[in-house]
Parts: sequence; C-alpha cells; structure tokens
Amino acid sequence: MAGGAMTAAQLMPGRAAKATLVVERPIELVEAESHGPASSFSSLKQTDAGVLNVGYLEAGPLDGPVAILLHGWPYDIHSFSEVTPHLASAGFRVIVPYARGYGSTTFRASETPRTGQPSALAVDTIALMDALNIKQAILAGFDWGARTADIVAALWPDRVKGIVSVSGYLIGSQAAGKVPLPPKAELQWWYQYYFATERGREGYEKYRRDFAELIWKLASPKWQFSDATFARSAAAFDNPDHVDIVINNYRWRLGLAKGDPAFDELETKLAAAPLVSVPAITLEGDENGAPHPDPSAYAKKFSGKYLHRLVRGGIGHNLPQEAPAAFAQAVIDISKS
Repeated sequence: MAGGAMTAAQLMPGRAAKATLVVERPIELVEAESHGPASSFSSLKQTDAGVLNVGYLEAGPLDGPVAILLHGWPYDIHSFSEVTPHLASAGFRVIVPYARGYGSTTFRASETPRTGQPSALAVDTIALMDALNIKQAILAGFDWGARTADIVAALWPDRVKGIVSVSGYLIGSQAAGKVPLPPKAELQWWYQYYFATERGREGYEKYRRDFAELIWKLASPKWQFSDATFARSAAAFDNPDHVDIVINNYRWRLGLAKGDPAFDELETKLAAAPLVSVPAITLEGDENGAPHPDPSAYAKKFSGKYLHRLVRGGIGHNLPQEAPAAFAQAVIDISKS
C-alpha cells in the first residue's frame, strides 16, 4: 500500500500526493507522459448519437481498449482532465462525453422530451457507443455517471468489459425515492426538495453557478479548488437544456415528474434492482460530503469479480478530479479482469 501511494504522489504532485489507497493488494501506477490536461482538452468532437448531438473528448490510440468516462452533476468532463492523459498514455482509447444538458451536447429535435431520468442517460451511452462503433467498453464514473455505468452494466452486460463506480451501486426507482428517510439523511437531500418547487427551478435558473459552487464545497469539504477550475466546468451549465434536465432528474426521483414513456420498460427492469454481473471496482473518498450509501449496503449487488477501495486523504465527491491517480488506476486494474 505504501509503495502504491508513493508512486501516485510522484505521478500526480499536488493532488494525489494527499491521497492514499486502501486496497486489496499493493499497486503500481503506469507511468504517465508529461503533457498536461490543457493539451488533452483543447478540442472537442461532435457526433449524432440517438436523440443527441454529443460533444465529447477523445484521446489515446484508436485501437486501444475503450474507457468511457462519465461525469455527474454539477460537474462536467473536466473532472477527468488528469485521468484522461494518464489513461491515454497507458494505451487506452478514452472517450469523455458531455451528458445531455451539459456543454456542447444538444438535442437533435425540439420535440424530444427533456427528461433527466436515469435510464435516458444510460441509453445515451449505448447510442454513443453505437455511433462510434464501439462494441464493448469500460465505463467509469461518479455521481450521475456512476449510476449510468451501473445501469448500462446491469441492462447491457455484453457491451461492458467492466465498471468503475464511485459510491457503488446507485440504481434506484421512483418507488424507492418515495420512501421517507430519517431526518438526518433527508437533510442531505435539501436541494432535491428545493428543486421540487417552482421557486427552486427559478432559483437554479438564476443562480446556477452559485448553486453549483456551493454543492462543490459541501460535497468535497477538503478540496481547495481554484476559481479558474470551477469556472472551466461551470461554463458547461450554460447549455440551454441544462436546467430542464437537472430539475426533471430530481423531480422524477421523487415521483413528481413523469419520465419519457419510451423508457418505461427499462425503468421497470431497474426498479427490480438488477445485479451487476460484470467485473467492478467501487471507490469512495474518505471525505465525501454528498449523500452516499455505505459500501456494506451494496456489496452483494455486484455478482461478478468485485473490489472496493477507500481513497484517503480528504477526498470528496468529485473523486476523479480530487484523486486522479486512484481513479485511473482503478480503470487500469478493471481492464485486466
């Protein structure tokens, strides 16, 4: 363990130097090239995929094993700004898409429902894989992205070589979302109830950057991010569909908004909490300030090869950006499963 942590510190000075890994065995990180995140994120590609025109980053060799990195709310593709060059230099073809409602990803038709329900984001991922002629990939994400990885792996296991999921198994349903929680747990979801009101929609529309910055600080209380780091990601929230997608996502969870009927069959399957049978590594930061389940509560939901790692060093909710070496190593390890 100590050897793995020292290698991480050498590779990612300033961030990973603070993080140590609690793992099942000592690890060695693959050497990364000396180029920085700016060069990797200097240009985006666009492609039609399902109902979307998706903006995405692509790095690494075209013939390498594919790793699709999925962000959450309120974050964007820059959560993977250090993970991406690390994986690309290790031989992976890395795809980092903007989710619906973020960045340069737009809807191809005005009449398409602006739903943010979980199954829709999973279908978006399959559609992107089809558009890029990717038969199978490793899916790795956090927050909404972790939930998407879980869902795709559960419903389309033949398309997934393995997953890396921050905070574990996040598949839920509207029925589960209606069940009251103890008061302390409900308090953590304050923004979910705020979004359930029209005042909340108007407030998020007006103050979306202030709101996102507050969530960043609450979810990662030890992460000292700069104004420039936040501003780089916050630009993705200017997407014209962003507010509709976010509000629908949280209202749908509480049963306060209808989803797209096209996804009803998938949501029925997800309501049964299907097992994830593909190889999986789950990660958790030791200072995650966002609502998240205890690892013991979801371990049995992974029926294939499975490992859980706790990343220490004041690591919060945005684990790939706060501890990029640990996140990248999990992707590398799952590729060997």
